[in-house]
Amino acid sequence: MTPKLQIWTDAARPKTLAAAVVPVIAGTSLAMSQGFFEPFASAVALICAMLIQVGTNFANDYYDFVKGADTQKRVGFPRAVSKGLVSPESMKRATILTMALAFFTGLYLVWHGGWVILLIGILSIIFGILYTGGPFPLGYNGLGDLFVFIFFGFIATMGTFYINTFEWSMLAFWASISVGALCVNILVVNNLRDVEEDKKTGKRTLGVLFGEKALKIEYVLMLLLAFAIPPHFFVQEGFTAGVLLPLITFPLAAHLAWTVWTETEKANLNKTLERTAQFMLIFGVLSSIGYVLGG
Repeated sequence: MTPKLQIWTDAARPKTLAAAVVPVIAGTSLAMSQGFFEPFASAVALICAMLIQVGTNFANDYYDFVKGADTQKRVGFPRAVSKGLVSPESMKRATILTMALAFFTGLYLVWHGGWVILLIGILSIIFGILYTGGPFPLGYNGLGDLFVFIFFGFIATMGTFYINTFEWSMLAFWASISVGALCVNILVVNNLRDVEEDKKTGKRTLGVLFGEKALKIEYVLMLLLAFAIPPHFFVQEGFTAGVLLPLITFPLAAHLAWTVWTETEKANLNKTLERTAQFMLIFGVLSSIGYVLGG
């Protein structure tokens, strides 16, 4: 890989792409459990989700630099613009290009699933940019967690289920909760790591507003919420025991929770963030297998 390509690959933050992949595979597998499967539409949905995620990451890189949120004392992963590896103008163009590619790719899904998919796509792109951009950036005003839960949980998972079944279902709603909760935890670790820097730069995350302990409690609550969903499918929705497969990851979750509560060196939370994203992917894959086996 050339140095320039490596810079752009790092800027895309591939280690966080579980947030884009898991909602799609969860929604698709749940549809399969009900006897529906549109493979091409699901593949296009996955491509669009990943493009929007990458576009959002590019936008964050650009707007955090412009707003002064990325400083030389940053303990998080290096940012391309703040490090001088990519010019602000180039990152802005990359954001626009990536989001445009997501939009035009998604037009197939509009043809396939109707105008509601167009609405979902447009809102996803707009709010992906407004997460750090615009006059009232969500991530700077304590709304990042809510945005992530809604868009990466409910909208992405239920939207994928819809393009396979052409139905809105409470099954997809319940599945969305575990996806959204685990995705929020990626943001929680990010905010816990950056809380001191965010205070200095005026970024009002939940960690800045309510303190680090609140973030640690949120992390545990999101894990518990995710683990409550497989038993719900087993007890209330008539799925067989196969749907309980994700519960075998509980020791991993407990270890992550312990690390979040006890780690005092903020730089070490970079590894915890990676492992939280990896855990989301593992839990999501096992959930997807469980839906197919237990449905």
